[in-house]
Amino acid sequence: MNTADKTNHSLPTREGEGRVLILVLNCGSSSIKYALYNMDDRSVITSGGIEKIGLPDSFIKYKVNVPSGSPEGSPEGPQKFQFEAPVPEHTAGVQLIFKVLTEGEHAVLSDLHELSAVGHRMVHGGEKFSKSVLLTPEVMEQFAACNDLAPLHNPANIKGVNAVKALLPDLPQVGVFDTAFHQTMPDYAYMYALPYELYKKHGVRRYGFHGTSHRYVSQRVLEYLGMPVEGSKVITCHIGGGASIAAVKDGKVVDTSMGLTPLEGLMMGTRSGDIDAGAVTFLMDKLGLDTKGISNLLNKQSGLLGVSEGRSDFRDILAGIAEGNDLARLAKEMYTYRIKKYIGSYAAAMGGVDVILFTAGAGENQYEVREGATRGLEFLGVELDDEKNRACRAKEAVISKDSSKVKVCVIPTDEELMIALDTLALVK
Repeated sequence: MNTADKTNHSLPTREGEGRVLILVLNCGSSSIKYALYNMDDRSVITSGGIEKIGLPDSFIKYKVNVPSGSPEGSPEGPQKFQFEAPVPEHTAGVQLIFKVLTEGEHAVLSDLHELSAVGHRMVHGGEKFSKSVLLTPEVMEQFAACNDLAPLHNPANIKGVNAVKALLPDLPQVGVFDTAFHQTMPDYAYMYALPYELYKKHGVRRYGFHGTSHRYVSQRVLEYLGMPVEGSKVITCHIGGGASIAAVKDGKVVDTSMGLTPLEGLMMGTRSGDIDAGAVTFLMDKLGLDTKGISNLLNKQSGLLGVSEGRSDFRDILAGIAEGNDLARLAKEMYTYRIKKYIGSYAAAMGGVDVILFTAGAGENQYEVREGATRGLEFLGVELDDEKNRACRAKEAVISKDSSKVKVCVIPTDEELMIALDTLALVK
């Protein structure tokens, strides 16, 4: 569905400097992340976030990137700051971010009207949005209709858009949807084996998430390797606190691990991932849980945290293993085994694989994750180079042997830059 606004927008630039400045906002259920880009060179001027929105100890933390060649005595590079501030809801949060951008000794703008546009991360666009769009009243109405699919995140996204509009009503705003990149999945991949009426009436199907990240890294890895999009078969592994995998053939998603919600698929920090639906109803009966209770169990008390009895971060899992904790060992083996299973199944879905890439927190930084997820895939032509793998941390690299038929890579994700680029393309 093409919901793009066809209105011509002139693109404002920073007065006197000719710079195109785009602010990226990511409004979560209890947080707001932001980054301000100079799109002339794609540099980040400042970035940060507000956490614990609605709680008494809410705070903002941010860094300002001081360019080289600054006045004598000025520090160079990223300068970090943090302070507590009351942020009862998202509108106040956006107002605080604008204040930090324009007031005080760390201000990077003299006036909010220097902004060229704002790009928003929008979580769940359902089937309505297959690409990024200008946020018109019509688009916002269609997006609000998807609230049932993401009740924690979509309303927060809407609040962010409305807060910007209240302060800067004429500023172009763009929505970039987590689900959009996955809209190329064929029906046999996204449908559940449920009565078809449930799909028609309630939209119950697999949508997938982390789409902006999967899109960025799947494009970037082909650029990095000098490979054409046509004929490519790439498996993208976004392994962080939330984790998902996508099969990307010819630049388009043919399958992905998350479903109607981000709960399906891989084992994650606190989410169970795939589980027998019969086990869900069994636990509801045994534990006397309602729908909210079982959702809390599966989303917030399971995954690495549940199996290890207290460790949701993979770094803590590794520390537990070093201490001889057997549940930490079990959690690690379950975690990497499930990644490997999905890699194998997606190679089958695409009829082979050319590139396996790892991104996000654990994927970029923990060589143990990459090692465990690829061990045993030699039959596919995967030969991991142990030395390269162990040496790679949060940088673009090929970590497979030169003789490996399948390239294994690490590509740091940059969802904010992807949102900024989409925003620029739509308002330029």
